[in-house]
Amino acid sequence: MPTIADRIVENLRDARAKISDACGRSGRDPGDVQLVCVTKYAQPEWIEALIACGETALGESRPQQLEQRAGQFAGHIQWHLVGQLQRNKVRRTLATASLVHSVDSMKLLERIEMIAAQEERKPQVLLQINIAGDGTKSGFTPDTLREAWPRLCELSRTDVLGLMTMARFSDNPETARPTFQSLQTLASDLGAMRIERGGTPLTELSMGMSNDYEVAVESGATMVRLGRTLFEGLST
Repeated sequence: MPTIADRIVENLRDARAKISDACGRSGRDPGDVQLVCVTKYAQPEWIEALIACGETALGESRPQQLEQRAGQFAGHIQWHLVGQLQRNKVRRTLATASLVHSVDSMKLLERIEMIAAQEERKPQVLLQINIAGDGTKSGFTPDTLREAWPRLCELSRTDVLGLMTMARFSDNPETARPTFQSLQTLASDLGAMRIERGGTPLTELSMGMSNDYEVAVESGATMVRLGRTLFEGLST
C-alpha cells in the first residue's frame, strides 16, 4: 500500500510532467516555471514529504499560519504568501515571506514601502490583478494599475517583480486562457513603461492553480500555485 510520501512523490512527478509538457507545447524551458507548493490545508507530515522531495518554495494563504509554518519547518525554504495581506500584518509578514503574491492596492503597497524603509528591508512582491472583474476577488484592475504605474515606478524599497491573478473557476481550463493572456500582455506593457523610466522589466507572472495550471504555463506563467493536486489521494 503506498505511503503518504509515495503518494506525494507520485503527485509531484505528475504535476511536473504536465508543466514540462505545457512548456513543450509553448516553446518554453520547464526550468523557467517555478512550482509553489501551497500548504494551506496540508498536514505537517505532508509538508515534510514535500521538503524531502526537494521542494523549497512553499506557499501559505494566511500570514499567521505562514509565520507558524516557517518556525516549524527548517531548511532552505522560501515561504510565499499567496493569500490576502492586511495592512496591520505587513511588518510580521515581511520578516518571514520571501515573496508576497497578493499586493492588491496602493494603500497596501505604500504600507509595505514605509515599513521596508523603517526596517531597511527590500521586500519582493507581486501585484494582484483582478483581470476577470470578479466582484468576489480583490486586486488592481488593469485600468487602476495603469493609472497608478508612474507612482509605482518611483518606489525605492519595494521590488515589484511582476503580477499575479486568479481566473474564474471552471471545469473547463480553457476558459481561463483569456485571463492569463491578458495578464501577460499587461505585464509586458507595464514592463516596457518601466524600462523607459530607467527601470527593469516585470519578470514574474504568478498564475495557474490546480484546475488550470497547464493553460497558465502555455500563457506565460513563471510561477504556478498548486495545493490540491499535490495532495490528491490523501485524507485530511
